[in-house]
Amino acid sequence: MLDQFFTHAATLERMRAGPWRDHVSAFAGELLERGHTQSTGEEYLRAADRLSRWCHRRRMDIYDLSETQFATFLRDWRGRNQRRRSDSSGLRRFLEYLRSTGVLPTVPPIVDVGALGQVMGKFAQHLTQERGLKRTTVASRLRMIRWFLAARFGNGPIPLQTLSPGDIIGFLRRHAPTIGLASAQLLVCALRTFCRWLRLRGDVAVDLAACVPTVPKRRFATLPRALPTTDVRRVLRGCDRASVTGRRDYAVLLLLARLGLRAGEVVALTLDDIDWRAGQITIRSKGGRQDPLPLPQDVGAALAAYLRRGRPICKTRRVFVSIYAPRREFAGSSTVARLVRRALDRTGLTPPCRGAHIFRHSLATELLRRGASLSEVCEVLRHRRMSTTQIYAKVDLAALHMLTQPWPGGAR
Repeated sequence: MLDQFFTHAATLERMRAGPWRDHVSAFAGELLERGHTQSTGEEYLRAADRLSRWCHRRRMDIYDLSETQFATFLRDWRGRNQRRRSDSSGLRRFLEYLRSTGVLPTVPPIVDVGALGQVMGKFAQHLTQERGLKRTTVASRLRMIRWFLAARFGNGPIPLQTLSPGDIIGFLRRHAPTIGLASAQLLVCALRTFCRWLRLRGDVAVDLAACVPTVPKRRFATLPRALPTTDVRRVLRGCDRASVTGRRDYAVLLLLARLGLRAGEVVALTLDDIDWRAGQITIRSKGGRQDPLPLPQDVGAALAAYLRRGRPICKTRRVFVSIYAPRREFAGSSTVARLVRRALDRTGLTPPCRGAHIFRHSLATELLRRGASLSEVCEVLRHRRMSTTQIYAKVDLAALHMLTQPWPGGAR
């Protein structure tokens, strides 16, 4: 595999004679599979070869390499050379590869053995195993509860039995106005969950969840933020479908605009979720649901164009992956959100909402404009409750016009 990155005979022979030549050569295959360019792969492999020779001079086997010794090598190398950022990145990738293949032991996670860390560990276990919450939800609630406990107890012991309603109300009064309405609602939800857990364990004698104030939900105070149909078409036309990135972005935007998918649902889409013969696509929705949807012709054509002439070869079964190395699946919903922002910037649009959800709102608004009922919109958006869809009643101008009364003294 080394000859895929090195063309000079003397350099190639030197690399093949290195003390860890077998591992370095296998690492070259890993870089090739992940789609790294020739220049990047050459830099990474040279860095790995330098590390191997440094260890060999100190009579260290590859199995003896530790994080401490690796840090020593970096300091030594920094003193001898003008080290580039890509060299350090390549060395880290080499260590990750050695750990993934079992050559080096994996680094154990850092465990917080302090009082706060122990409480957080037990609460995380409750959220994951007993409540069955998703990893992102668990991380969000842990972050907020850690904030609350650190503000109340600092770095010292955490006597949970001393918590009182005044502690919770005072914390919310100080901090809720500073974080915005949506974040305040999440904070209240996290505190209620934590207080119920404390009562369940017997750490507190009273139900503190009952004293957590309610943050008002102003769902119907504003209109859904949507793009006009002409602007949605402009965004789609702004994708350069002659390029690999453009074909991928066009397929993502079409899924958002035509099917009203959430950003997380686009990220979770796998190759096995598309049934080409039946013309159907399975969406992995919130709450672990799997909803089959018909695959529109234009969406299917965009997906086929991307899969045939855009998606790079990689191990993951996810549909959408990064174009540049290392080729891997989208990291999360934020990747789709950035893609949407770039698409809006290309067309010069500056809507108040610049996230992926704006296309979901736009689809619902357009369906109502064309005469669809709220129940039909609820079915298309896959809402569990009709109350979630009721916010779109405010943009159903045809239905609202029937409810208006003539102004006294005005023209009939």
